[in-house]
Amino acid sequence: MDDPHFLVGTPRSELLAKMEREGRDPATLDVGINLVLYFVYDYLPDPPVSPAPTTTLSLAGASWVSDGVDRISRLPDVLLRDIISRLPAKDAARTAALSSRWRPIWRSAPLALVDSHLLPDGGAAGQFTIGAPSPRAVTDAVSRVLAAHPGPFRCVHLTRTIMEEHRGEMARWLDILVAKGVQELVFVNRPWPLDLRLPATIFSCSSLTRLYLGIWRIPDTAAVPRGARFPNLLELGLCMTVMEDHDLAFMLERSPVLESLIIMGSQTGVRLRLVSQSVRCVQLGYTYLEDIEVVDAPCLERLFQSDNFCQSELTGPSMKNCSSKIKIGRAPNLRVLGYIRPGEQELGISNTIIVAGAKESIVPTVQILAIEVQFGCRNSVKKVPGFLRCFPNLGTLHVQSPRIPKESTGKVNLKFWQEGGPIKCVLQSVKKLFFYEFRGSRSEVAFLKFIAERGRVLEQMVVVVGKECFSPGGDGVNAKLKPLTNAKWNSKGCKLELFKSPLTDVAGPICSHRHASDLGFADPFDLKYYYKSETISVS
Repeated sequence: MDDPHFLVGTPRSELLAKMEREGRDPATLDVGINLVLYFVYDYLPDPPVSPAPTTTLSLAGASWVSDGVDRISRLPDVLLRDIISRLPAKDAARTAALSSRWRPIWRSAPLALVDSHLLPDGGAAGQFTIGAPSPRAVTDAVSRVLAAHPGPFRCVHLTRTIMEEHRGEMARWLDILVAKGVQELVFVNRPWPLDLRLPATIFSCSSLTRLYLGIWRIPDTAAVPRGARFPNLLELGLCMTVMEDHDLAFMLERSPVLESLIIMGSQTGVRLRLVSQSVRCVQLGYTYLEDIEVVDAPCLERLFQSDNFCQSELTGPSMKNCSSKIKIGRAPNLRVLGYIRPGEQELGISNTIIVAGAKESIVPTVQILAIEVQFGCRNSVKKVPGFLRCFPNLGTLHVQSPRIPKESTGKVNLKFWQEGGPIKCVLQSVKKLFFYEFRGSRSEVAFLKFIAERGRVLEQMVVVVGKECFSPGGDGVNAKLKPLTNAKWNSKGCKLELFKSPLTDVAGPICSHRHASDLGFADPFDLKYYYKSETISVS
């Protein structure tokens, strides 16, 4: 895929002409954008309602109405409104045909409007790809529902319209939602263009509790009225948006009760400077963030980073070598951090203590850490001890071993770890170690053996072995794991568990962004060894 800085603001026709001049297949442009759309849709929350099979709503002849008496219609209005609010908009409107008792109810019930449910198949065929026509009937139906219902709206998901072709309707939709009230809004622009400017009306929607914006250029916040804010917003998702540093800072500042921030694939480099008294979870996926700075976030519990676009084969050469800095300031409740990449990302910590007359920068609250280590790169491995020393109370460590490049830049052996000095968390606090996509390299074995021989309180070590270890003609799994199984384990009660990876050609960490933002999952990195894996017995 081309550099996103070139894609933004460039007409599709110009991009296609450029590809033809360079001898590239123009069809690959749509393939790439469709893949981007797939990622965006994957990050969107599921609607709270789902379309029911096509049936005729009628109480006449219903087998469960034994005496012909319609008892449901006798329920209080508050219960009937609750029933209707749990139905898709099309079905909710059809309840007016049941009886005169129901006709005014749907107009007073908080409505759930999902545009995909208005399609003949209820959206069962999935999202449209680039090049597919925008269904005018759906756009018209959305306009009719928004105009006919007095509000409020429980949720509105608009993801099926090519907004460039319906700018007038788009502006009217937002005006109506601001006037009538909406709690949850998912608003996606189906490109092209990638940087269609979102109307500034969005900042007047004070009733929002959840907002997801996909493939928009964020309005210039410098021109937004000073009183504009999201006083009730709890969850904000920005997916493949074009925005400036001050736009992101503005949205955070104007969301005083925000708890969850999701940034998926910002189209342009942007710096996240987190100053929030309420945010509990920050999730970054496929990001082009240049800097991540946690300045003052007393409630922050999770900082989750996954799906690194800079390493993706879809990313242009100018983005391949991008790096970012993570700086952690005041975050007294930060418990979960990762994935971070020693050697590719710089880690800065403002909290320091004096140990043996020397200053040490630490984050004492982090209990679960996930790191991605390129064990075929000596410079990356050499950064790991320093990273681990920043987290003296670490209880669980997840390590992802990506593919080793064909041209390895050096390896480290056990001596490197033994002579590197003590690592407090390894000695005193790490109880669980999960190592993913073990490939049997000397550097990997040295790291695992070091943990086994130094971990005093280690209770569990899980190693998920990559499929290439089982290829014909190799040394065999037993030979690769023998140095680890023969190690002198410091913790005699530690349980070593070995599993065969169910996946092939794993490029990066296996993550679940839904688990990451769900604080009910204590450890969002623990995916139970990819759900389906085969136990390995080593003789």
